[in-house]
Amino acid sequence: MNKYQITALLACLATSPCVTAETLFINDATVHTMSSQSVLQNGDILVRDGRIRSVGVDLSPPSDARVIEAEGRPVTPGFFAGITQTGLVEISAVESSVDSALAVNSALAVDGLRPEFDITTAFNPNSSLVPVTRIEGYTWTMLGATRSANIIGGQGQAVSLDGGYRSFLGSKALFIDVGADASEQSGGSRAGQWMMLEQVMAEAGSDMQWTPEPLLTVAGRKAMESYKTGGIVVFNADRASDILQVITFSEKHGLNTVINGGTEAWLVADQLAEAGVPVLINPLVNLPETFDQLSARLDNAALLNEAGVTFSFAGAGTHQARKLRQMAGNAVSNGLPYQAGLAALTISPVVIFALGEDRGSIEENSVADLVIWSGDPLEVTSVADQVIIGGKMDPMVSRQTLLRDRYLPEETELPRAYIKPQ
Repeated sequence: MNKYQITALLACLATSPCVTAETLFINDATVHTMSSQSVLQNGDILVRDGRIRSVGVDLSPPSDARVIEAEGRPVTPGFFAGITQTGLVEISAVESSVDSALAVNSALAVDGLRPEFDITTAFNPNSSLVPVTRIEGYTWTMLGATRSANIIGGQGQAVSLDGGYRSFLGSKALFIDVGADASEQSGGSRAGQWMMLEQVMAEAGSDMQWTPEPLLTVAGRKAMESYKTGGIVVFNADRASDILQVITFSEKHGLNTVINGGTEAWLVADQLAEAGVPVLINPLVNLPETFDQLSARLDNAALLNEAGVTFSFAGAGTHQARKLRQMAGNAVSNGLPYQAGLAALTISPVVIFALGEDRGSIEENSVADLVIWSGDPLEVTSVADQVIIGGKMDPMVSRQTLLRDRYLPEETELPRAYIKPQ
Protein backbone atom coordinates (compact mmCIF):
# COMPACT_ATOMS: atom_id res chain seq x y z
CA MET A 1 0.00 0.00 0.00
CA ASN A 2 1.50 3.34 -1.04
CA LYS A 3 1.36 6.59 0.95
CA TYR A 4 -1.61 7.89 -1.09
CA GLN A 5 -3.66 4.78 -0.36
CA ILE A 6 -2.75 5.05 3.31
CA THR A 7 -3.82 8.69 3.39
CA ALA A 8 -7.14 7.82 1.75
CA LEU A 9 -7.68 5.04 4.27
CA LEU A 10 -6.98 7.34 7.20
CA ALA A 11 -9.33 9.96 5.78
CA CYS A 12 -12.05 7.31 5.56
CA LEU A 13 -11.41 6.17 9.11
CA ALA A 14 -11.61 9.77 10.29
CA THR A 15 -15.30 9.89 9.44
CA SER A 16 -16.43 6.82 11.38
CA PRO A 17 -15.23 4.29 13.94
CA CYS A 18 -13.99 0.87 12.92
CA VAL A 19 -16.58 -1.17 11.06
CA THR A 20 -16.77 -4.20 13.36
CA ALA A 21 -17.19 -4.40 17.12
CA GLU A 22 -14.64 -6.57 18.92
CA THR A 23 -14.84 -8.30 22.25
CA LEU A 24 -12.87 -5.92 24.44
CA PHE A 25 -11.50 -6.33 27.94
CA ILE A 26 -10.30 -3.18 29.72
CA ASN A 27 -7.98 -4.25 32.51
CA ASP A 28 -6.97 -2.41 35.69
CA ALA A 29 -8.81 0.90 35.28
CA THR A 30 -10.18 3.53 37.62
CA VAL A 31 -13.79 3.08 36.52
CA HIS A 32 -16.20 5.97 37.08
CA THR A 33 -19.36 3.90 36.69
CA MET A 34 -21.84 6.76 37.32
CA SER A 35 -23.99 4.10 39.02
CA SER A 36 -24.46 2.66 42.48
CA GLN A 37 -21.00 1.10 42.15
CA SER A 38 -19.53 4.62 42.15
CA VAL A 39 -15.76 4.44 41.44
CA LEU A 40 -14.02 1.10 41.06
CA GLN A 41 -10.29 1.04 41.70
CA ASN A 42 -8.40 -1.59 39.67
CA GLY A 43 -11.65 -2.26 37.83
CA ASP A 44 -12.20 -4.37 34.74
CA ILE A 45 -14.78 -4.01 31.96
CA LEU A 46 -15.86 -6.66 29.48
CA VAL A 47 -17.45 -5.41 26.24
CA ARG A 48 -19.13 -7.76 23.78
CA ASP A 49 -21.49 -7.07 20.87
CA GLY A 50 -21.46 -3.36 21.55
CA ARG A 51 -22.56 -3.60 25.17
CA ILE A 52 -20.94 -3.85 28.58
CA ARG A 53 -21.31 -7.45 29.74
CA SER A 54 -19.61 -7.20 33.13
CA VAL A 55 -17.92 -4.67 35.38
CA GLY A 56 -15.93 -5.56 38.47
CA VAL A 57 -12.57 -6.24 40.07
CA ASP A 58 -10.26 -9.15 39.25
CA LEU A 59 -12.32 -10.33 36.29
CA SER A 60 -10.73 -12.76 33.83
CA PRO A 61 -10.62 -11.85 30.15
CA PRO A 62 -12.21 -14.36 27.77
CA SER A 63 -9.88 -16.00 25.27
CA ASP A 64 -11.34 -14.11 22.30
CA ALA A 65 -11.06 -10.67 23.89
CA ARG A 66 -8.73 -7.90 22.90
CA VAL A 67 -7.14 -6.82 26.18
CA ILE A 68 -6.57 -3.11 26.76
CA GLU A 69 -4.26 -2.37 29.67
CA ALA A 70 -5.57 0.76 31.36
CA GLU A 71 -2.78 0.78 33.98
CA GLY A 72 -4.93 2.63 36.45
CA ARG A 73 -6.09 5.33 34.04
CA PRO A 74 -9.62 6.76 34.44
CA VAL A 75 -12.44 5.28 32.36
CA THR A 76 -15.75 7.13 32.05
CA PRO A 77 -18.88 6.83 29.95
CA GLY A 78 -18.69 8.84 26.73
CA PHE A 79 -19.23 12.55 27.34
CA PHE A 80 -22.16 14.73 26.21
CA ALA A 81 -21.01 17.46 23.80
CA GLY A 82 -23.82 19.85 24.72
CA ILE A 83 -26.37 21.40 22.39
CA THR A 84 -24.53 21.85 19.11
CA GLN A 85 -24.95 21.95 15.35
CA THR A 86 -22.35 19.24 14.74
CA GLY A 87 -23.08 17.67 11.37
CA LEU A 88 -25.20 20.67 10.38
CA VAL A 89 -22.41 23.18 9.79
CA GLU A 90 -18.89 23.16 8.43
CA ILE A 91 -17.85 26.81 8.45
CA SER A 92 -20.23 29.15 10.25
CA ALA A 93 -19.39 32.10 8.01
CA VAL A 94 -20.25 30.13 4.85
CA GLU A 95 -24.05 30.23 4.67
CA SER A 96 -24.31 27.31 2.26
CA SER A 97 -22.69 25.03 4.85
CA VAL A 98 -25.11 25.97 7.66
CA ASP A 99 -28.36 24.00 7.95
CA SER A 100 -29.36 24.61 11.58
CA ALA A 101 -31.67 27.61 11.12
CA LEU A 102 -34.20 29.11 8.72
CA ALA A 103 -33.04 32.23 6.89
CA VAL A 104 -34.24 35.66 8.00
CA ASN A 105 -34.39 39.05 6.25
CA SER A 106 -33.58 37.65 2.84
CA ALA A 107 -35.24 36.24 -0.24
CA LEU A 108 -34.84 32.82 1.40
CA ALA A 109 -36.78 33.77 4.54
CA VAL A 110 -39.74 31.62 5.60
CA ASP A 111 -42.79 33.42 7.00
CA GLY A 112 -44.43 32.62 10.33
CA LEU A 113 -43.52 30.38 13.24
CA ARG A 114 -42.39 26.99 11.93
CA PRO A 115 -42.13 24.36 14.68
CA GLU A 116 -42.31 21.72 11.94
CA PHE A 117 -38.79 22.73 10.83
CA ASP A 118 -36.73 19.60 11.60
CA ILE A 119 -32.97 19.98 11.37
CA THR A 120 -32.28 16.26 11.71
CA THR A 121 -33.10 15.76 8.02
CA ALA A 122 -29.96 17.75 7.17
CA PHE A 123 -27.59 15.90 9.52
CA ASN A 124 -24.34 14.82 7.85
CA PRO A 125 -22.36 12.24 9.86
CA ASN A 126 -19.43 12.69 7.48
CA SER A 127 -18.91 16.28 8.60
CA SER A 128 -15.30 16.97 9.58
CA LEU A 129 -16.58 18.18 12.95
CA VAL A 130 -17.81 14.72 13.97
CA PRO A 131 -14.40 13.00 14.37
CA VAL A 132 -12.87 16.23 15.70
CA THR A 133 -15.40 16.15 18.54
CA ARG A 134 -15.42 12.38 18.98
CA ILE A 135 -11.69 11.86 19.54
CA GLU A 136 -11.83 14.34 22.42
CA GLY A 137 -14.06 11.94 24.38
CA TYR A 138 -17.55 13.04 23.30
CA THR A 139 -19.80 10.29 21.99
CA TRP A 140 -23.11 12.12 21.54
CA THR A 141 -24.65 15.55 21.21
CA MET A 142 -28.05 17.19 21.09
CA LEU A 143 -28.68 18.78 17.70
CA GLY A 144 -30.24 22.16 18.44
CA ALA A 145 -32.28 24.25 16.01
CA THR A 146 -31.14 27.85 16.30
CA ARG A 147 -33.43 30.86 16.32
CA SER A 148 -33.12 33.32 13.48
CA ALA A 149 -36.40 33.90 11.68
CA ASN A 150 -38.63 33.65 14.77
CA ILE A 151 -38.66 32.69 18.43
CA ILE A 152 -39.28 29.01 17.60
CA GLY A 153 -36.08 27.58 16.20
CA GLY A 154 -37.49 24.20 15.25
CA GLN A 155 -36.91 20.58 16.16
CA GLY A 156 -33.70 18.75 16.92
CA GLN A 157 -32.67 15.42 18.40
CA ALA A 158 -29.85 13.70 20.21
CA VAL A 159 -27.44 11.82 17.96
CA SER A 160 -24.59 9.41 18.52
CA LEU A 161 -21.30 10.52 16.98
CA ASP A 162 -20.59 7.02 15.70
CA GLY A 163 -20.61 8.11 12.05
CA GLY A 164 -23.96 6.50 11.22
CA TYR A 165 -26.58 8.14 9.05
CA ARG A 166 -29.44 7.13 11.34
CA SER A 167 -27.79 7.23 14.74
CA PHE A 168 -30.44 9.40 16.38
CA LEU A 169 -31.27 8.82 20.04
CA GLY A 170 -34.47 9.39 21.98
CA SER A 171 -37.25 11.56 20.64
CA LYS A 172 -37.41 14.97 18.97
CA ALA A 173 -37.06 18.16 21.03
CA LEU A 174 -38.45 21.60 20.20
CA PHE A 175 -36.28 24.69 20.66
CA ILE A 176 -37.81 28.03 21.70
CA ASP A 177 -35.97 31.25 22.52
CA VAL A 178 -37.36 33.70 25.06
CA GLY A 179 -35.89 36.82 26.60
CA ALA A 180 -34.20 39.93 25.29
CA ASP A 181 -32.42 38.19 22.39
CA ALA A 182 -35.75 37.14 20.87
CA SER A 183 -37.54 40.47 21.27
CA GLU A 184 -36.96 41.45 17.64
CA GLN A 185 -39.14 38.52 16.59
CA SER A 186 -41.93 39.35 19.05
CA GLY A 187 -42.84 42.98 18.54
CA GLY A 188 -39.91 44.33 20.54
CA SER A 189 -41.11 42.95 23.88
CA ARG A 190 -40.63 39.70 25.76
CA ALA A 191 -44.28 40.03 26.77
CA GLY A 192 -45.08 39.62 23.08
CA GLN A 193 -43.31 36.25 23.14
CA TRP A 194 -45.76 34.83 25.66
CA MET A 195 -48.69 36.35 23.76
CA MET A 196 -47.52 34.55 20.62
CA LEU A 197 -46.78 31.31 22.43
CA GLU A 198 -50.24 31.26 24.03
CA GLN A 199 -51.77 31.58 20.56
CA VAL A 200 -49.44 28.87 19.28
CA MET A 201 -50.64 26.48 21.97
CA ALA A 202 -54.26 27.36 21.20
CA GLU A 203 -53.71 26.72 17.50
CA ALA A 204 -51.94 23.41 18.12
CA GLY A 205 -54.21 20.59 17.00
CA SER A 206 -57.03 23.01 16.19
CA ASP A 207 -58.99 23.20 12.92
CA MET A 208 -60.52 26.60 13.60
CA GLN A 209 -59.70 29.62 11.45
CA TRP A 210 -57.56 32.19 13.21
CA THR A 211 -58.02 35.88 12.54
CA PRO A 212 -56.54 38.10 11.44
CA GLU A 213 -53.67 35.70 10.72
CA PRO A 214 -52.69 32.26 12.08
CA LEU A 215 -49.18 31.88 13.49
CA LEU A 216 -48.86 28.24 12.46
CA THR A 217 -49.25 26.27 9.26
CA VAL A 218 -51.28 23.07 9.23
CA ALA A 219 -48.04 21.11 9.60
CA GLY A 220 -46.97 23.43 12.41
CA ARG A 221 -50.19 22.75 14.32
CA LYS A 222 -49.58 19.02 14.11
CA ALA A 223 -45.97 19.45 15.23
CA MET A 224 -46.93 21.57 18.25
CA GLU A 225 -49.70 19.18 19.25
CA SER A 226 -47.12 16.43 19.84
CA TYR A 227 -45.36 18.58 22.43
CA LYS A 228 -48.55 19.14 24.40
CA THR A 229 -48.43 15.47 25.39
CA GLY A 230 -45.02 15.38 27.03
CA GLY A 231 -42.55 16.10 24.23
CA ILE A 232 -39.32 17.80 25.33
CA VAL A 233 -39.26 21.56 24.81
CA VAL A 234 -35.97 23.39 25.32
CA PHE A 235 -36.45 27.03 26.30
CA ASN A 236 -33.41 29.26 25.95
CA ALA A 237 -33.72 31.63 28.93
CA ASP A 238 -31.29 33.35 31.28
CA ARG A 239 -33.26 35.82 33.40
CA ALA A 240 -34.81 34.46 36.59
CA SER A 241 -38.21 36.02 35.86
CA ASP A 242 -38.21 34.45 32.37
CA ILE A 243 -37.34 31.06 33.86
CA LEU A 244 -40.28 31.33 36.26
CA GLN A 245 -42.55 32.28 33.34
CA VAL A 246 -41.33 29.20 31.46
CA ILE A 247 -42.23 27.03 34.46
CA THR A 248 -45.72 28.56 34.69
CA PHE A 249 -46.31 28.24 30.93
CA SER A 250 -45.06 24.64 30.88
CA GLU A 251 -47.25 23.58 33.79
CA LYS A 252 -50.26 25.18 32.14
CA HIS A 253 -49.74 23.34 28.86
CA GLY A 254 -48.23 20.07 30.11
CA LEU A 255 -44.82 20.56 28.50
CA ASN A 256 -41.74 18.52 29.39
CA THR A 257 -39.39 21.47 29.72
CA VAL A 258 -35.62 21.98 29.78
CA ILE A 259 -33.96 25.35 30.42
CA ASN A 260 -30.90 26.14 28.30
CA GLY A 261 -28.76 29.08 29.40
CA GLY A 262 -29.96 29.53 32.95
CA THR A 263 -27.46 32.20 33.96
CA GLU A 264 -29.76 33.33 36.77
CA ALA A 265 -31.13 29.86 37.49
CA TRP A 266 -29.54 29.83 40.94
CA LEU A 267 -31.95 32.59 41.98
CA VAL A 268 -34.94 30.28 41.37
CA ALA A 269 -33.25 26.94 42.13
CA ASP A 270 -35.91 25.90 44.64
CA GLN A 271 -38.71 26.53 42.14
CA LEU A 272 -36.83 24.59 39.45
CA ALA A 273 -36.30 21.66 41.79
CA GLU A 274 -39.94 21.65 42.87
CA ALA A 275 -41.15 21.73 39.25
CA GLY A 276 -38.63 19.09 38.20
CA VAL A 277 -37.27 21.30 35.42
CA PRO A 278 -33.64 20.54 34.47
CA VAL A 279 -31.15 23.18 33.36
CA LEU A 280 -28.21 23.30 30.96
CA ILE A 281 -25.77 26.03 31.97
CA ASN A 282 -22.48 27.55 30.93
CA PRO A 283 -20.49 27.51 34.20
CA LEU A 284 -18.00 30.06 32.89
CA VAL A 285 -20.53 32.91 32.77
CA ASN A 286 -19.64 35.20 35.65
CA LEU A 287 -20.12 38.64 34.09
CA PRO A 288 -23.32 39.89 32.43
CA GLU A 289 -23.17 40.12 28.67
CA THR A 290 -26.83 41.23 28.58
CA PHE A 291 -29.38 42.62 31.01
CA ASP A 292 -30.74 39.07 31.28
CA GLN A 293 -27.51 38.00 33.01
CA LEU A 294 -27.09 40.62 35.72
CA SER A 295 -26.87 37.99 38.47
CA ALA A 296 -24.29 35.75 36.79
CA ARG A 297 -21.96 33.90 39.16
CA LEU A 298 -19.38 31.12 38.88
CA ASP A 299 -20.96 28.86 41.50
CA ASN A 300 -24.27 28.58 39.61
CA ALA A 301 -23.78 24.83 39.14
CA ALA A 302 -22.90 24.26 42.80
CA LEU A 303 -26.01 26.11 43.96
CA LEU A 304 -28.26 24.21 41.55
CA ASN A 305 -26.76 20.92 42.69
CA GLU A 306 -27.29 21.84 46.35
CA ALA A 307 -30.95 22.62 45.63
CA GLY A 308 -31.48 19.26 43.93
CA VAL A 309 -31.86 20.55 40.38
CA THR A 310 -30.88 18.14 37.60
CA PHE A 311 -28.39 19.97 35.40
CA SER A 312 -25.84 19.54 32.67
CA PHE A 313 -23.44 21.78 30.78
CA ALA A 314 -23.70 23.52 27.43
CA GLY A 315 -22.37 26.68 25.86
CA ALA A 316 -18.99 25.60 24.52
CA GLY A 317 -20.40 25.82 20.99
CA THR A 318 -20.22 23.54 17.99
CA HIS A 319 -16.61 24.13 16.96
CA GLN A 320 -15.30 24.16 20.54
CA ALA A 321 -17.41 21.35 22.04
CA ARG A 322 -14.25 19.72 23.37
CA LYS A 323 -13.95 22.54 25.92
CA LEU A 324 -17.08 21.42 27.75
CA ARG A 325 -15.09 19.24 30.16
CA GLN A 326 -12.85 22.22 30.94
CA MET A 327 -16.02 24.14 31.81
CA ALA A 328 -17.08 21.28 34.08
CA GLY A 329 -13.70 21.45 35.77
CA ASN A 330 -14.23 25.14 36.43
CA ALA A 331 -17.61 24.36 38.00
CA VAL A 332 -15.89 21.84 40.29
CA SER A 333 -13.28 24.44 41.22
CA ASN A 334 -16.17 26.72 42.24
CA GLY A 335 -17.81 24.38 44.70
CA LEU A 336 -19.48 21.64 42.64
CA PRO A 337 -18.66 18.13 43.95
CA TYR A 338 -16.38 16.24 41.57
CA GLN A 339 -18.73 13.34 40.91
CA ALA A 340 -21.58 15.79 40.23
CA GLY A 341 -19.36 17.42 37.62
CA LEU A 342 -18.77 14.08 35.91
CA ALA A 343 -22.46 13.23 36.16
CA ALA A 344 -23.31 16.47 34.37
CA LEU A 345 -21.28 15.24 31.38
CA THR A 346 -22.51 11.63 31.43
CA ILE A 347 -25.64 10.35 33.15
CA SER A 348 -27.46 13.65 33.83
CA PRO A 349 -27.93 14.70 30.16
CA VAL A 350 -29.11 11.16 29.38
CA VAL A 351 -31.80 11.59 32.04
CA ILE A 352 -32.64 15.12 30.88
CA PHE A 353 -33.24 14.04 27.29
CA ALA A 354 -34.79 10.67 28.22
CA LEU A 355 -32.37 8.50 26.24
CA GLY A 356 -33.02 5.35 28.29
CA GLU A 357 -31.47 3.44 31.15
CA ASP A 358 -28.77 1.81 29.01
CA ARG A 359 -26.73 4.95 28.40
CA GLY A 360 -24.60 7.33 30.44
CA SER A 361 -23.25 4.78 32.91
CA ILE A 362 -20.88 1.81 33.03
CA GLU A 363 -23.15 -1.03 34.06
CA GLU A 364 -24.04 -4.49 32.84
CA ASN A 365 -25.98 -4.30 29.52
CA SER A 366 -25.27 -0.58 29.04
CA VAL A 367 -24.24 0.62 25.58
CA ALA A 368 -20.44 0.49 25.45
CA ASP A 369 -19.66 4.18 24.94
CA LEU A 370 -16.43 4.52 26.90
CA VAL A 371 -13.40 6.78 27.14
CA ILE A 372 -9.98 5.88 28.52
CA TRP A 373 -8.32 9.09 29.70
CA SER A 374 -4.64 9.87 30.17
CA GLY A 375 -5.48 11.47 33.52
CA ASP A 376 -8.25 13.33 35.32
CA PRO A 377 -10.84 14.01 32.57
CA LEU A 378 -11.70 17.40 34.08
CA GLU A 379 -8.09 18.60 33.85
CA VAL A 380 -7.11 20.47 30.70
CA THR A 381 -3.78 18.65 30.49
CA SER A 382 -5.51 15.26 30.15
CA VAL A 383 -6.55 13.80 26.82
CA ALA A 384 -8.74 10.97 25.60
CA ASP A 385 -6.30 8.13 24.91
CA GLN A 386 -9.00 5.88 23.45
CA VAL A 387 -12.67 6.35 22.62
CA ILE A 388 -14.92 3.30 22.33
CA ILE A 389 -18.33 3.99 20.85
CA GLY A 390 -20.95 1.30 20.55
CA GLY A 391 -18.26 -1.23 21.45
CA LYS A 392 -16.06 -0.15 18.54
CA MET A 393 -12.53 1.19 18.89
CA ASP A 394 -12.31 4.63 17.35
CA PRO A 395 -9.21 5.11 15.14
CA MET A 396 -8.59 8.43 16.95
CA VAL A 397 -8.06 10.20 13.64
CA SER A 398 -9.59 13.47 12.45
CA ARG A 399 -8.86 16.04 9.81
CA GLN A 400 -6.93 18.00 12.41
CA THR A 401 -4.68 15.08 13.36
CA LEU A 402 -4.04 14.31 9.70
CA LEU A 403 -3.00 17.92 9.09
CA ARG A 404 -0.84 17.87 12.22
CA ASP A 405 0.97 14.75 11.09
CA ARG A 406 1.27 16.05 7.55
CA TYR A 407 3.05 19.22 8.57
CA LEU A 408 4.74 18.15 11.78
CA PRO A 409 8.31 19.46 11.54
CA GLU A 410 11.07 16.91 11.19
CA GLU A 411 13.89 19.39 10.66
CA THR A 412 13.32 22.11 13.21
CA GLU A 413 16.01 24.43 11.79
CA LEU A 414 13.77 25.05 8.74
CA PRO A 415 10.79 27.43 8.80
CA ARG A 416 7.48 25.57 9.15
CA ALA A 417 6.35 26.54 5.65
CA TYR A 418 9.27 24.57 4.20
CA ILE A 419 8.68 21.39 6.18
CA LYS A 420 6.92 18.61 4.33
CA PRO A 421 7.44 15.21 5.87
CA GLN A 422 7.53 12.26 3.51
